[in-house]
Amino acid sequence: MGLLDLLRKLKSDQNKELRILLLGLDNAGKTTILKSLASEEVTNITPTQGFNVKSVNSSGFKLNVWDIGGQRRIRPYWRNYFENSDVLIYVIDSTDRKRMEETGLELEELLADEKLSGVPLLVFANKQDLLQAAPASEIAEGLNLQTLRGRTWQIQACSALKGEGVQDGLEWVMKTVASKSKSKKKK
Repeated sequence: MGLLDLLRKLKSDQNKELRILLLGLDNAGKTTILKSLASEEVTNITPTQGFNVKSVNSSGFKLNVWDIGGQRRIRPYWRNYFENSDVLIYVIDSTDRKRMEETGLELEELLADEKLSGVPLLVFANKQDLLQAAPASEIAEGLNLQTLRGRTWQIQACSALKGEGVQDGLEWVMKTVASKSKSKKKK
């Protein structure tokens, strides 16, 4: 059964909704990714002071995407949104090497939280269209993603501004959720 077959099968589940948590440091590109997913204009985006929520229909799924601001003073409130999340999307500014350690620590803290235990993780290595961007493989290594146990994860190079790689990441999310729900039905 291929990806298309899985998506068609899930499409028949009329109430297939996913709660997606979109997190990352400020200026990583979370809101740009959200607007890109919703096929909205991605120019003139201002920093998110609280949160944005959008429902996006994609391949038979209703995706409820929660984009929470990434400023340091807002991050302690992230945990208020963890409950019932189906997928965690973590966005990294691939050009911001100065804050790579900080973003790694924030991600580590998120993944240690019991409410996000086992939740699939998609890391968007954003801003790949810029010359100084670190490659996704380097970011994955720096974040020690290969050491994660008990969690399905993927890193996806993207440029939210140009829309490149965002859809590929979304396809991974849907495929992962589809296989996860399929394995639950077998049990």
